Amino acid sequence: MRGFSFPTMSMNLVLEDISFISLLLLFVLGASTFTLSTISGGGGAMMQIPVLNVLIGASQTAPVINLGAFISRPTRILIFWKHIVWKVFWFFVPAAMIGALLATWLFSEVKIYWLQLIVGLFLVSTVFQYQFGKKERSFKVKLWYFIPLGFLISIIGTFTGGMGPILNPFLINAGIDKEQLVGTKAAQSFFLGLAQVSGYVFFGLLTKTLWIYGIALGIGAIVGNLIGKWLLFRMSKLAFRRWLIAIMVISGIVLIVRSIPHL
Repeated sequence: MRGFSFPTMSMNLVLEDISFISLLLLFVLGASTFTLSTISGGGGAMMQIPVLNVLIGASQTAPVINLGAFISRPTRILIFWKHIVWKVFWFFVPAAMIGALLATWLFSEVKIYWLQLIVGLFLVSTVFQYQFGKKERSFKVKLWYFIPLGFLISIIGTFTGGMGPILNPFLINAGIDKEQLVGTKAAQSFFLGLAQVSGYVFFGLLTKTLWIYGIALGIGAIVGNLIGKWLLFRMSKLAFRRWLIAIMVISGIVLIVRSIPHL
């Protein structure tokens, strides 16, 4: 019996150190950001970054965000299964998984602030590229573009905790909109998240406390997915594009603000 008592006691000690208010805040954060993420094509993780930096510290934010998002993704995949564009999925996922595993290996060694700044400026520029949502396309996209995109986005997202919005302009310009965009990104992100979380576990970056934080965030995100689905099906394409552009701009500003002090 002694062999089984230590893990239980250890988990009880961990739970005693975590306040109910913290878990409730994480649940509400997951529900609210993923509701908005569903109706705007992504950005839920990016919106969580400033709040989690305050709640749990910047060094722990990325693993918790990626774990919470990973937990919620099966729900979003099931909701939007019939809308997934599989040809884009197969170009994106293999490179993304390789990039995520590489990034978790380098997690504590490499800083990518210049890259974050460039991505942030690109996201802010989308408001002008799409003329505030009136323009449907801004540049041509070929399927093979999603191979380097998968590799690059997975690396940045593994370090920062969120990089979904950077993919949106490429999906929109490939003719993928609304439910197709949300469903395709959900399927891609599931396998990206699988690689990220596996890497965090392998390299010892997810403690018991962070697991609990991530689970609370993920359960909230599941609720947000369900609310967001109900809202998305009632939105026009123009309204969706405007929400999508707004979140891309906000995400870009967050990246710029985070990167500037370190340059």
